[in-house]
Amino acid sequence: MNRRMLTKEDEAAGDELEVRREDQDKINKFSRLHQRELSLEEELKVKNKEKEELEDISTELELADEDETVPYKIGDAFFHLPLPRAQELLESSTSRVEEEVSALEDKLSTVKDEMTQLKVELYARFGRSINLET
Repeated sequence: MNRRMLTKEDEAAGDELEVRREDQDKINKFSRLHQRELSLEEELKVKNKEKEELEDISTELELADEDETVPYKIGDAFFHLPLPRAQELLESSTSRVEEEVSALEDKLSTVKDEMTQLKVELYARFGRSINLET
């Protein structure tokens, strides 16, 4: 990120623009969207980690003996389930997490699109007088 001091001309030019109510609303909306973006990115990171862990467990279960019972965590308790049943539950959990990841990515994309549109509008109005870089 390149930071620099404003020249006297840039500073003087910024004083001429009045911030209207709708401009302030757009700035506030951009700020809320930015916070939402950070929240979604964090949530997406957690879900991707969960997905990766489920895939690792699935790989481990492929190496297990068919006749074995394996501990499977449901809530706070572990249940010893036959291997095929544990694999079914694991597949359903994996598909659920993949759907959640996809939904989060869609939401994140929508938020980024809205932020881009607001940046265009606000930079068109205020030019260098406003900093919306995140």
